[in-house]
Amino acid sequence: MFRQIAVLTAALGLLLSAGASQAAVGSEPPHQEGDYVIPFFKFGTGEVMEKLRMHYTTLGAPIRDKKGHVTNAVLVIHGTGGTGRQFLRPQFANVLMVPGGLLDPAKYYIILPDGIGHGKSSKPSDGLRTRFPHYDYDDMVEAEYRLLTEGLKVDHLRVMMGTSLGCMNAFVMGETHPDFMDGLMPMACEPSALAGRNRLWRKFLIDAILADPDWDEGNYQSEPQGALREAAALLSIAGSAPIQMQKSMPTRAEVDAYAEDYVADELASLDANDLLYQVSASRNYDASAGLSKITAKVMWVNSADDFVNPPSLGLSERFAPMIRNGSYVLIPESEMSHGHSSHTWAMLWQDKLKELLEATAPPPPPPVVKAKPVKRRVRVRHETPESPDAGH
Repeated sequence: MFRQIAVLTAALGLLLSAGASQAAVGSEPPHQEGDYVIPFFKFGTGEVMEKLRMHYTTLGAPIRDKKGHVTNAVLVIHGTGGTGRQFLRPQFANVLMVPGGLLDPAKYYIILPDGIGHGKSSKPSDGLRTRFPHYDYDDMVEAEYRLLTEGLKVDHLRVMMGTSLGCMNAFVMGETHPDFMDGLMPMACEPSALAGRNRLWRKFLIDAILADPDWDEGNYQSEPQGALREAAALLSIAGSAPIQMQKSMPTRAEVDAYAEDYVADELASLDANDLLYQVSASRNYDASAGLSKITAKVMWVNSADDFVNPPSLGLSERFAPMIRNGSYVLIPESEMSHGHSSHTWAMLWQDKLKELLEATAPPPPPPVVKAKPVKRRVRVRHETPESPDAGH
């Protein structure tokens, strides 16, 4: 049954304070990294890669039941331009993936892949440039599914979480493999096609790269600086949090200094072809028609100060009733929210993850009934003793 929560409770303030202090300490939790190469992966365009590399980070270990089925796997998918390692940051890992936390690695097997075109997975900048297959979200989800089932031998998920791009991947996974997970937690997205302002800023970014003569149809010898400067500016606005920015940049001089530093940092890490493919991957996404196919318990979380998915459009209210077993939560704007990036600040929504984990917990085993001891009746034979003279 659909349940919309317009605002969270007043206890959120206490939760945020506790989460903020917890996220400020500690370092990356112990983890492992690896690669699985999918042979002859066919993309939706018909293009084929003989070897598609999927990189992943894991925490904890799988637990299997008597039939060999994994019972404790949690999959978390990053956003556009991100990697699985982003979830090792304090605001996520130090809140959830700690002893006693909701995703304690001693209890859960946590899988953090790098999607196609991201991180250490196969991507255009590895050498193929614009000859790299033109992947979309369906391709990304299928590669994630094959990484799990073929590479890691995980045949079932307790919960799949996803942020932004990963949020949309979660909707697609829930529709294409409905029996694969018990719970879904999509965060910071809508299930509908990207249109309006959400498509417009992406279109501006794509066009900036394509129109830069230094891009040279993807054959640049050095990064096209003009295009990437414009891309960095658009990314900054898309991920903006008004209250946070006003607090951290209260003067014009501070804004100007931030802009200069931000663009310099982005130019040092962005690759034009990788970014072009990453943003273009959303071109044909639309999960709205298949929402009724989702059978998992859904906890859908968006933020009131999200530039990319503004709640004023009313899209969530339109589509959430189509999810048969879901809840929709809107995190209110506050001094603790982080705009679109609220999806990675676990202190804002960890109570909802707790609710989802409890709702999808397997039933406890039936109590062992000890059999009552059976009292046996002992028959005693009374015999007349023989006479001492008997037989003589």
